[in-house]
Amino acid sequence: MEKSTKDQSHRFSVAPMMDWTDRHCRAFHRTLSRSALLYTEMVTAEAVLHGDKPRLLGFDAVEHPVALQLGGSDPVRLAQAARIGADLGYDEINLNVGCPSDRVQSGRFGACLMKEPLLVAECMAAMGAAVAVPVTVKCRIGVDDQDPEESLFTLVDACAAAGVDTFVVHARKAWLKGLSPKENRDIPPLDYGLVERLKHQRPGLTVVLNGGLETLDEAERHLAWADGVMLGRAAYHTPGLLGEVDARLFGEGEPVGAHAAVEAFRPYIARTTAAGTPFYAIARHMLGLFSGRPGARTWRRILTVEGVKAGAGLEVLDRALAAVAAPSVLQTAASARR
Repeated sequence: MEKSTKDQSHRFSVAPMMDWTDRHCRAFHRTLSRSALLYTEMVTAEAVLHGDKPRLLGFDAVEHPVALQLGGSDPVRLAQAARIGADLGYDEINLNVGCPSDRVQSGRFGACLMKEPLLVAECMAAMGAAVAVPVTVKCRIGVDDQDPEESLFTLVDACAAAGVDTFVVHARKAWLKGLSPKENRDIPPLDYGLVERLKHQRPGLTVVLNGGLETLDEAERHLAWADGVMLGRAAYHTPGLLGEVDARLFGEGEPVGAHAAVEAFRPYIARTTAAGTPFYAIARHMLGLFSGRPGARTWRRILTVEGVKAGAGLEVLDRALAAVAAPSVLQTAASARR
């Protein structure tokens, strides 16, 4: 198994999120950051092996670096699915050991695997032997009544012994009984200190912090000790922050403004809608781009109301964009008020 290197590849990533981080979302996010590591939605190994591969696994070359997140607990099937993902060109294969939904519990994968660290290690060893790209783990700090210190270190040490060296840790427990998946994202308290202790006590591992991070200021503070940070809902609902990632966190280039991102995304929208993808399937990921700016509400309304109509395309995008004052217009208006 090829080890992931201690470079900046995991310094900033956008979390895998069901129903959100599809290929269109990832292509849009790439217009804002060239360096952020992007993740697919979780795809079960069974779906990879028996489902519609172009629909489930297809991605655009612009998305690199992009990781495939798998769900499952059968080492053989996960290895087969990992090989398919690697052959398709994914840059990393990640195993979900953190999702607390009822579906993953009934299928013996996701967060419930925190209770079976040796099985997770067996799965990771099989996946690592099957591919040349890095295989990584995304986990919680524990589930239910587990002691987080014990459960997290036990899982990490078992997987590290199997050859894994990169762990994305959502710094909350998951409660498999009594809390919904949505509640599990907010109610269990965050324990960043435990994840920091993991990094200090296992300095040879790459440790990426996930959970509750909302701003790049927070991200920068944690990067004083963490190898990387992963943002989820904040990156999705206010994608404009991604435009600062390369300059602030990677020291590369200049910030990318919202208007520049829209312009860069136009060819993808034109090409993809021409191939039959409904405009709103793409545009829905852009709703929060101008969050907090004049015209943002109209931008969202036009994309939402007009974007779902048959035949909608770039003309809808242009109408929505016209509702948002361009930076030069804002500057002129500000000067006039002085």
